[in-house]
Amino acid sequence: MLGWLLTRLAGVVLAAWLIASAVFLLGQLRPSFAEQQAAERAESPQLSLPARLALGPLAQGQPVGFGQPAFYFTRLAGPPVRWQWHGWHNQYHYWLRGVLRGQLGRSLSDDQPVAEKLAPALAHTLPLMGLALALSTALALGFATYLAAGPATTLGRVGLRVGLTGLQALPLFVLALLALLLLANPDALNLLPVSNLGSYQPSLATGRWLADYLAHLALPLLSLVLAALPELTLPLAAALRHELASPYAVAARAKGVPTRRLVWHHALPNALLPLLVTFTGLLPALVAGAVVVEVLFALPGMGRLLAEAAAAQDYPVLTAGVLLTAGARLLALLAADVFHYWLDPRLRAALA
Repeated sequence: MLGWLLTRLAGVVLAAWLIASAVFLLGQLRPSFAEQQAAERAESPQLSLPARLALGPLAQGQPVGFGQPAFYFTRLAGPPVRWQWHGWHNQYHYWLRGVLRGQLGRSLSDDQPVAEKLAPALAHTLPLMGLALALSTALALGFATYLAAGPATTLGRVGLRVGLTGLQALPLFVLALLALLLLANPDALNLLPVSNLGSYQPSLATGRWLADYLAHLALPLLSLVLAALPELTLPLAAALRHELASPYAVAARAKGVPTRRLVWHHALPNALLPLLVTFTGLLPALVAGAVVVEVLFALPGMGRLLAEAAAAQDYPVLTAGVLLTAGARLLALLAADVFHYWLDPRLRAALA
């Protein structure tokens, strides 16, 4: 088991490195907008020396690593085909060495360390993602067992299935806009505040900071949960119905096993096996959805930071964000393998 797990983990690290390297090298094909803008400001004759220094190394004409080749080797122009080796003095080597030391580089837009920009963004995104993941999974398990445990023609089950199907047809930005217009609109219900956590200052003195914080997260959280719920519930309910119609479930009912015990202890573990990738893929889907909800609700999180970095062609920030996102996706797939090993005794016997 340990060797199998280490092999999977090594594959995750290798895949994350390849993805981040591809993004980094693609970013070197053209100068960023922020770099061009800084160079233009630095060439302005009206700019004083202190102001020039404040613009950072890009504006001083000494960009960190930008005077070096992009990779270890490059192809020379013209026939015959020739390659030039540049050694360790190249942008990719400097970037990779910094990543291995925990240094993700500096932003091209404001010359701040990338890690200092990611930390406050993650502080807003991680609680939102964690709550959305927990609520979506819990509600999906509850709704799926409810749909599968009784007759499909009852009014409650028909209404729930129709509602989930309708939610599945709506994209995330439409769900977020509907939540905003219905629940935070003075002309409608106006029950919840519009998020805007970037300018929100929690009042620690009143002791209501947690309730206020959750109230500001409610609309983004509701949007993410509503978008993820149908994708999890409907396939799980179908898999549970298939398991409950199998011979072992019929035999268990004949022996007097209660329906609740049959569903949770016998049918659910078997139904989860083919859907583990769907459940573990929920986290990357929520990360992608964070771009939408954080921009719409003015949340200063990772999604908004990556959207702004992409618009400004700030490749150090974008590369670090892609590395984190790819790592989350690959770790989710690793978690699917681990859960499959834990739930399937046949796999445990094969790897023993």
